[in-house]
Amino acid sequence: MHIPDGYLGPGTCGLFYLIMLPIWTAASRMVKKTLSARQVPLLAIGAAFSFVVMMFNVPIPGGTTGHAVGGVLVAILLGPWAACIAITVALVIQALLFGDGGATAIGANCFIMAFVLPFCGYYIYKAVSRKAALGSRRRVFAAGLAGYVALNVSAGFAGFVFGIQPVLYKTANGVALYCPYGLNVALPVMLGEHLLVFGWVEAIVTALVIKYLQKHAPELLREEGCP
Repeated sequence: MHIPDGYLGPGTCGLFYLIMLPIWTAASRMVKKTLSARQVPLLAIGAAFSFVVMMFNVPIPGGTTGHAVGGVLVAILLGPWAACIAITVALVIQALLFGDGGATAIGANCFIMAFVLPFCGYYIYKAVSRKAALGSRRRVFAAGLAGYVALNVSAGFAGFVFGIQPVLYKTANGVALYCPYGLNVALPVMLGEHLLVFGWVEAIVTALVIKYLQKHAPELLREEGCP
């Protein structure tokens, strides 16, 4: 889902930067307010985990790349605001040091993967696991479901953003100036790959880590308010 330079028009890139600025500000304030000192190392580990997971990406013809993110797991453990910060750090490092995602598209990439994904996944997990015991299988199922759905919502949003570029930015002859693929191509290919492959990777990894923590470090699951 990493959007490279040249895929989005300048207006779209600028809009996402404007959207993300207040989100980053709010996330910083929330993390300072709610994250305990002993959770700070977990935030760094979450950023590193997301960074590593996202490096395993596969090019998608008609889209960009497909990959897991790990953001739902971080959101479950530390909350969605902390996950926003962790994934943002990973995305910025990938863009500026490794060329994975464009510098002009950092705002768009962060909105899709550091905002939409962790918040969507977190609230799905909270809704499905509501009142479940800490060691309940329902929490494992909720984590897997949240990972799968959230990743695909993000992929669908990315496909939508790609698909509207030929409508927003084109020459007088109708030639696309940036992403050349319309909604009829970008949306199906982005959703298809993630629904069939990468969504399951996100779901399995998230569920397995939660299951492991239930047995070996349940105190980590209590940090975000679990009973």
